Amino acid sequence: MNKRSVKIIPLGGLGEIGKNITAIEYNDEIIVIDCGVSFPDEQMYGVDLVIPEISYLIERKENVKGLFLTHGHEDHIGAIPYIIQQLNMPIYATKLTLGLVKSKLKEHNLLDKTILNPVNSGDTIKLNEISVEFIRSTHSIADSCSLAIFTPMGTIIHTGDFKIDYTPIDGLVMDLNRFSTLGNEGVLLLLADSTNVEREGHSISEKVIGETLNRIFANKKGRIIVATFASNIHRMQQIANASIKENRKIAFSGRSMENVSQVAMELGYLHIPEESVISIDDIKNYPNENITIITTGSQGEAMAGISRIAHGTHKKIEIDKDDLFIISASPIPGNDKIISKVINQLFRQGVDVIYEDLEDIHVSGHAYKEELKLIHTLVKPKYFMPVHGEYRHLKHHSDLAIKLGMDPKNVFTLETGQVLEISKDGANSSQKVHTGVLYVDGIGVGDVGNIVLRDRRYLANDGMVIIVLAIDRDTYGIVAGPDVITRGFIYARESEDLINDIKEISKIEVEKCLEDKVLEWPVLKNSVKKSVENHLYHKTKRRPSVFPIIMEV
Repeated sequence: MNKRSVKIIPLGGLGEIGKNITAIEYNDEIIVIDCGVSFPDEQMYGVDLVIPEISYLIERKENVKGLFLTHGHEDHIGAIPYIIQQLNMPIYATKLTLGLVKSKLKEHNLLDKTILNPVNSGDTIKLNEISVEFIRSTHSIADSCSLAIFTPMGTIIHTGDFKIDYTPIDGLVMDLNRFSTLGNEGVLLLLADSTNVEREGHSISEKVIGETLNRIFANKKGRIIVATFASNIHRMQQIANASIKENRKIAFSGRSMENVSQVAMELGYLHIPEESVISIDDIKNYPNENITIITTGSQGEAMAGISRIAHGTHKKIEIDKDDLFIISASPIPGNDKIISKVINQLFRQGVDVIYEDLEDIHVSGHAYKEELKLIHTLVKPKYFMPVHGEYRHLKHHSDLAIKLGMDPKNVFTLETGQVLEISKDGANSSQKVHTGVLYVDGIGVGDVGNIVLRDRRYLANDGMVIIVLAIDRDTYGIVAGPDVITRGFIYARESEDLINDIKEISKIEVEKCLEDKVLEWPVLKNSVKKSVENHLYHKTKRRPSVFPIIMEV
């Protein structure tokens, strides 16, 4: 007879920023927490999004009872339209989070095919042997929740992304009393956000940003253009408040910014008088000193609003010398250089730019070390597993738990795919499950794999050479070509000698095969390819991709 145990199965989000998804399994019942994307790095040419591979769940789809969402950020809900097509499960989330999910599902024509269940903080969803309670928390998006998962083995708390903000914009403080009550009743396992574990002290309240914005907006002549995360509704609210105070109209720019602001206003999370909001098309009808534009691109994304404005490619917004740009966000790890390029470009255009190094115009939505200590102290878990962060964040968070008195044997620093199994006999992480990623490229999901990405890297690094010729099967002779086309390797007009070398080598190799009456296409192409590659490396120390195209006439 199998011993009773609960399994925590991270399918993404450990050792990385983003792509958060965790399964919790007890007997034949599985719940899934969050379903996010991560964004491609510079080596993932052409990839739009990276989503988790969920074959573990698909193989057990009859056991999957629901998807429970902690909040509405892309790294927690962005993969839902793609995952739902593979595994359609009921979704449970608070009103704003569900509103953002609905917008995504509608865009993918999946809204009518998905079961959506709105909940409030404090609600408990009872399944068979597992129950899930939503606990109000604070983060950089409204309606964020932590989760208490009740299993026959004990209570598991998943904090989701959180900070402890005693003066949140909406006045809804984190329900620390509930954490304390659960801690006193006994918590089996704590899963806690590790993103800011390296930062000492306490995070700053979001309200501080409002004070800074009011000061910056006062008596400023010219337009103010603010780039921030589209999901940071509290930040949008404070930008709007500062704008209205200075008699400015507010225009939203960027598809995600327009979508999120519309959903947030419709659901009552973003309070802006109707007369204060104008279309981006109407900004030309108002004096510059009466305009605020809230736009996307705070991470320097090439196709997002502020980047296109900076480079003069935005269709509707041109830079004016009196404009003030505010970058109200901090760089996601790895984005520092991209954002710096945008800031430098804006300065080159002769406008003023305010960013995090100059003013308090951004605060983090993730708990600093002292806030994490408070949660650990309130919850008093028997076991602890850090989540949400790169491996160094997880390691530092584990060290913090041990310094707070936890037995090192009860602290588990795991990576995606490692299973934490807890039974009455103890806990272990010896089991692994298959995990991975799928790349979203345009409308394709999973059709771009490592081999395709490798080819794209080769093409991007060294370019390509295409050799075209035609042969006559009856006479065993070359009747046309070789012609050479290059892309991303050399400029043909300036490298005629090398092009002629390629033609001559190709001709010699094909004629050798034809003399031996060899007309097998793989042999012909491989002979040309290898000889040309060797010659090019000898001459240039570069390895372009060589594609022989041999036609029969």
